[in-house]
Amino acid sequence: MGDKNHHTLKNGRSKLLEQINTLTDKPMIILSFVWLGLLIFDFIRGLNEPLQILNYTIWALFVLDFLIEITIAPNKLHYLRKNWLTASSLVIPALRVFRIFQIIRFLRAGHIARTLGLLRLLTSLNRTVYTVAHIMGRHGVGYLIALTTIITFASAAAMVRFESPDALREAGFVKFAEAGSGLHNYGDALWWTAMIMTTMGSEYWPKTAEGRFLGWLLSLYAFAIFGYITATIASYFIGQDKGKMTPDDGKESTDAAAIQVLREEIAALRKHMETLLLYDHESSSKLNDTPDKKGNNG
Repeated sequence: MGDKNHHTLKNGRSKLLEQINTLTDKPMIILSFVWLGLLIFDFIRGLNEPLQILNYTIWALFVLDFLIEITIAPNKLHYLRKNWLTASSLVIPALRVFRIFQIIRFLRAGHIARTLGLLRLLTSLNRTVYTVAHIMGRHGVGYLIALTTIITFASAAAMVRFESPDALREAGFVKFAEAGSGLHNYGDALWWTAMIMTTMGSEYWPKTAEGRFLGWLLSLYAFAIFGYITATIASYFIGQDKGKMTPDDGKESTDAAAIQVLREEIAALRKHMETLLLYDHESSSKLNDTPDKKGNNG
């Protein structure tokens, strides 16, 4: 009886969790894109006070949604294992809320800020990837193009944070910064990221540890995905070319069909001639045999 009640309670929790997800899906999808946009803007220019309030408000809503779901989830450990990146994305902003950076100001705060910035990017992208997959499904070239576009624009913003001349000086690469090296603005970073995503590469190579790690991740993604997208687009245009034949192609196709019909007619005529010849041969044999039979009877 106890096991039956436990099973019923577990099923009830699962159904309630599904209902809550259904109700909150659309608002959370919108908030996920807004949050990623705020992250990009924060990397490029920083957030003013109203945008900071909006950012923390969205974060608080995400935390509330996560706490409600993990409370209702029948298997909390399984839920946490499945959504550990989501949990991480909610913990990292808390470091800013509670001003943890003031405590570690003298412990290479710049390096830690870049590292946490990288973690913010990866965890936020994970939430956005889940959102895009929920909208478009985890298949199709449209999904991959949308995903690649989002990753490119978001990663470019992070590269500005990690590889700007100020970031290079802060990381100890003073000579490179004074020589004019680095990604000076979002346009430069977007161009660099786009070249990485097309597997063409760029003359500039990141100097900071965070920039190098992000560049490595982008290279792996580009190597795995961009070839598939290129092949799909090429297949599409090849299919279009086949559907739009030129007049010469139509003429060649018509000539080939006419030759095939002629061959079939010749084969049929040859078979008919062989049948006639066989019939004539049998008729001649019967005519030759008839006088001999009459002579024998006489």
